[in-house]
Amino acid sequence: MTNQTSAYKLSRQNLTRRGLGIATIALVMLLIMTPLSSTNVLASSSNGSAGQMPAYYDDRLFTINFMELPTSGEKSTLTQNNSINTIYMCDQCDSSGLMFISVLDAIQADGFNPLWQEVQIVFTPGHTPHQLTSDTAIAAAAASGEITLNPTDEVYRCSVVGSK
Repeated sequence: MTNQTSAYKLSRQNLTRRGLGIATIALVMLLIMTPLSSTNVLASSSNGSAGQMPAYYDDRLFTINFMELPTSGEKSTLTQNNSINTIYMCDQCDSSGLMFISVLDAIQADGFNPLWQEVQIVFTPGHTPHQLTSDTAIAAAAASGEITLNPTDEVYRCSVVGSK
């Protein structure tokens, strides 16, 4: 028997003598092994390229890097920053089966600020949800009564990383 195996048996005997059962030993082993598997959790972060998604600006499709600010910082950002851009989203569209691609009101060189407040598009009764591709089209749809615009308290850090 190797020293490692006998050390394991002695440790197991000591633990069970102290009234700690197999379940406790399994829990301790799980806690020891968890950090080894945490790299998979970190890989699923929405930061970096994992947070990339398409978005329209003036009828052109771009790729943006997208990350929501912590809840604690969103309210103060909204009250203290007067130059936040708008990102239009439509949860109603998603729930009706249309994968709505977000719409931006600015990109670099057009009054761009990397902080964007989410505004929800809601189609009014009698109007079928559909993709809008510019802030101009969104303003026209709101003026005609086709949609309503509901600002949220959500703020995102977004950067345009390329065009499609």
